[in-house]
Amino acid sequence: MRLWLPKIRWSWSLPAAFILFFVAAGAPFPFGSTNDLSIAFWCLCLGIAVTFAPTRDLRRPHLWLVAGIGVIVAAYAFVLHEQLSDHPWVAPFQPIWKQASDLLGVPIAPSASIVKNEAFFALGAPLANILAIVLGITVGADCERARRLLWVIAISGAAYAIYGVLSFLIEPTMILWRDKTAYLGSVTGTFINRNTAAAYFGSCAVIWMLLILEDARRRLPERHIEWRRLSLDLRTIPPKEILPQLGCLLICLMAMFMTTSRAGVGLSLLAMIVAFTLFLRKDLPPRTGIWISLGTGLAVALGLLQLLGGRVSSRFDSQGLVDEGRVEAWKSTLRIIADNPWFGTGMGTFQWAFPPYRSPNISIRGVWDAAHSTPLELASEVGIPMALLVALAWAVMLLMLAKGVFGRRRDAIIPLAAAATATLSLLHSCLDFTLQVPGYSIPFFALFGAGLAQSFRTREGRPIPETGATRRRGGSRPTTADAVPRAMPELHKSV
Repeated sequence: MRLWLPKIRWSWSLPAAFILFFVAAGAPFPFGSTNDLSIAFWCLCLGIAVTFAPTRDLRRPHLWLVAGIGVIVAAYAFVLHEQLSDHPWVAPFQPIWKQASDLLGVPIAPSASIVKNEAFFALGAPLANILAIVLGITVGADCERARRLLWVIAISGAAYAIYGVLSFLIEPTMILWRDKTAYLGSVTGTFINRNTAAAYFGSCAVIWMLLILEDARRRLPERHIEWRRLSLDLRTIPPKEILPQLGCLLICLMAMFMTTSRAGVGLSLLAMIVAFTLFLRKDLPPRTGIWISLGTGLAVALGLLQLLGGRVSSRFDSQGLVDEGRVEAWKSTLRIIADNPWFGTGMGTFQWAFPPYRSPNISIRGVWDAAHSTPLELASEVGIPMALLVALAWAVMLLMLAKGVFGRRRDAIIPLAAAATATLSLLHSCLDFTLQVPGYSIPFFALFGAGLAQSFRTREGRPIPETGATRRRGGSRPTTADAVPRAMPELHKSV
């Protein structure tokens, strides 16, 4: 396999980069890192890495990005203060505390949250995501480190996919060293939930597809692709250099289909079609090329769905796109938001806030500990203003990534991979809780940060120490004829 891993030279930025790579590869391993101990460990690792994070490559646009994240952090801190404090500045107390005090006949200190201090314990996952995206920006400001992060996520995703398929075939009742109590007929990898596993394997498949396309395009002649000669040009690529990457893509697709997740599989295929079209947009015919690419991609996706995703198709036929119970849960969550519009019920309190609003049309079986829609659950826990601020941050991030996809001439694969996986995870989280699982969110928030860092053109006019000349990153370098005369006076002095 031809990995894009240039020679590594020691610098003080290496500890931060290595920690980021370790966290990105390891976060999915311990059952999706959903327990508090795993989240605390990743926060510790990311916090240490941020301490050693390189700042040499940061420029003004990167600093503006970090400042924007700082605004999000300040808003979270304000909401956290209101929900934890015995004397909040503006947030009203939850009426449930007065009702409990009246029923028990004893004074109870009120709170703006329906569960005291729960907001503090629920802070771990958002903190890890914030640290991951900040570290992604600082480490990913260097193109080489951003590419290494892309490869780390892709290779680790293929490894988890291999484990998921093999464990399903050999011992489908186990996840790592624990008994598997749910989704016995589906591949979940190291995750507990098949929907999160589908989004993870699908995101890794998107990355592998882009890496393969970039490698193949680099080997073709430096001209627009002539589709009549494409098969001949592709035959010049040595099979031993492209087959391992194709194998990794295939195993990620196989694991994704074997999860039998409807939304995860469908949105992943859609992300692959759009990413494929955007990557080759300059080589497509000017008028009809995009539509032909989208139509061809849709036909291939439907073919794969029939070939590898028979069980997914049967679930679409029998249950449709969304379960009826999930729609009723969303309606119940909207009622929670209507009753608590400004500061919500408290971070991490959804499972306690939901029962009084639970629709009678929902089965009485089970406990709803998630709204199966991250935007709705966020609004119910922290209020509409904070949820709108987070939505605005997502919109700005997607716009910046789009600017990088269409504005960069070289290394556009990094913002494109980030944009594709960010769109996939956002859409899937509107139907489930993918971004609430740290095993998925931590690696990909780091990728989002690297994609944002690479969405701006690199700094121009960087001096070359050996000759004193200047060069443009991603542009033309000074020729030997230009560099030698400038170096001759220095050489004469040294002689």
